[in-house]
Amino acid sequence: MTIQQLEYIIAVDKYRHFGQAAESCFVTQPTLSAQVSKLEKELEVILFDRSKMPVITTEIGAQIIEQAKRVVSESKGIFELVAQLKGDISGLIKIGIIPTLAPYLLHRFIKSFLEKYPNVKLQVEETVTEDIIRKLKNDELDLGIVVTPLNENGLLEKPIFYEKFLAYMSKDHELLKKKQIGVKDLNTDDLWMLQQGHCFRDQVINLCNQSKFQKLNFHYESGSLEGLRNMVNQYTGITLLPELATLDLKEEEKSRLRRFEEEEPIREVSIILTRSFLKKKLVELLYKEIADSIPQDMTSIAHGKVVKFR
Repeated sequence: MTIQQLEYIIAVDKYRHFGQAAESCFVTQPTLSAQVSKLEKELEVILFDRSKMPVITTEIGAQIIEQAKRVVSESKGIFELVAQLKGDISGLIKIGIIPTLAPYLLHRFIKSFLEKYPNVKLQVEETVTEDIIRKLKNDELDLGIVVTPLNENGLLEKPIFYEKFLAYMSKDHELLKKKQIGVKDLNTDDLWMLQQGHCFRDQVINLCNQSKFQKLNFHYESGSLEGLRNMVNQYTGITLLPELATLDLKEEEKSRLRRFEEEEPIREVSIILTRSFLKKKLVELLYKEIADSIPQDMTSIAHGKVVKFR
């Protein structure tokens, strides 16, 4: 049994196709197939049902592949350990980040991080939380930058900062007469919302009392916070924005923001990674760079209450 053979069966399980698995491993299909068959013969089990298309992993095969993932991950740890002992700051980090964070956070730390650590490569993918969780567990991503708490088995959460929810209103909105607003002031009839799949949408619904939305017919749901802001600017109504999305607004737009009264609603932003993740030094450096790139008062949870979304 070899590490390479384990990598091959993991690839077949992932792609459910021998040809695609071979392509991802940069070998020919006959080479990969021969090595998988050799491993099956050594273990005296059938890992894949080849009579189906796409290929189906057998029940015992699924259990062996889970163990194979741990073995391959631990084997990579040897190289990570050597690099750390040598003080070598290098390697590839595959990051998943949610759409309501990416446009407002990435530009704050990417450039400075890469300037400090030129031998590190960052590969960033913008996608929703559920995809990030799945890809972390399948070893397709190294870490995620998402809203927490998730309480997901097998994942560690490392909170970085806390964003307030701010109300953003159209120029003639009635609530602009108030210096601060309460959750009870929000009228769902003129509240612009993100489309389904975004955790920020779920937090807004929970904040405003989910029962209010059950019979509401939304005429427009945007896939981005910028889309919501533009709708408020062009028409009428109100939307909620996370604090980071408001920092670069024009002064006139900032004048149409309102904070919530008393214990303000906030969202917790964290780095998440699997418990077996090995590039601990790189995570520490990335965490520090992100934390240093945002206003210091956002690193504290004081005077706020985290809004749930799950």
